[in-house]
Formats: sequence, C-alpha cells, structure tokens
Amino acid sequence: MTFTIDKSYQVLESTPAVLKSLLSNLHDGWVMSNEGPETFSPYDVVGHLIHGEKTDWAIRIRRILEHGTALSFEPYDRFAQFEESKGKNLLQLLDEFEQLRNENLTWLKSLELKEADFDKKGMHPALGEVTLRNLLATWVVHDLTHIAQITRVMTKQYKEEIGPWTEFFRILNF
Repeated sequence: MTFTIDKSYQVLESTPAVLKSLLSNLHDGWVMSNEGPETFSPYDVVGHLIHGEKTDWAIRIRRILEHGTALSFEPYDRFAQFEESKGKNLLQLLDEFEQLRNENLTWLKSLELKEADFDKKGMHPALGEVTLRNLLATWVVHDLTHIAQITRVMTKQYKEEIGPWTEFFRILNF
C-alpha cells in the first residue's frame, strides 16, 4: 500500500482507543508480564508510546520541516518509560497517551502538509537521510508493531495452559 497521510491518520487516531479497549480493567498478570529481560510488558509499551509522543514524532517532524538534513534527530531512548512511568497506573498512562496523541495529531493536521512536503529530508543519527514520508509511515508501523507486541505478550501468558493446541498458534513461538 502506498503512503497517504489520510490512511496514516486512520491508524494513528485509532491506536489510543484500541489500547484502552484492549487493556482497561485487566488483571496485572495480563498487563505487567513481559517476555524476559529488556522486554516490554503491555504497561511498558504504553509508557514507551507516551515517551515517543513527547520526544520523538512531532519533534522529528518539526526538525525535518525547519532544518532538513542540517540538524540531525536526537537519539531516542527506547527504555525511558521504565523511569517515567513509575508511580502511574495503567489507566493514567492510557489517558496520558490519548491526550498526547490527540494533541500531536491536531498539531500535525494544522500544518496542512502538501505532497511535496513528504519528500523533505531529515537526518537520522543511525540511518542517515530519511524523508518525512518515511518518518510518518514509521509512526504508523510503530503503533501497529506495538499493538502486535502487546497481544503476543498477553497470548504467551496462557501458553502452557492451552496444552497441545500450542502447535496451532505460531505467535506463541516468537
């Protein structure tokens, strides 16, 4: 599928509601479990998404539009949520994510980007030149990847409980 901003908005706008619907009012066993050291629980993923809303997507969009490749993106701390989420419950994180995402999308829409804007380039510290189109498409894929990650982690909580059916669920073997 070819990138369009309208198709991107469809996913970016729905992610907070998807997460709220999936994760609200669940037992901690579902939302606090992970896949081992340096992996994320569903709770951690929501914190990670919040950190991205604060320090990644909008800032990098602005950097591309204002500085092009002259000023590289700041490196992203993939694990900042472990400290930033301390003392917050999952409902607080889900609400914060929803608010930040809505603010970022309202701002993005206010830019009234034209097709030529999507070809503007920025400088990623590890990947080199990237386009605004690349960044926006990555934002969508990032959301979808973390939704898949959340469901995979949750699925694995019952891996042993399903007995012989394990062989029919490839998600359990990742």
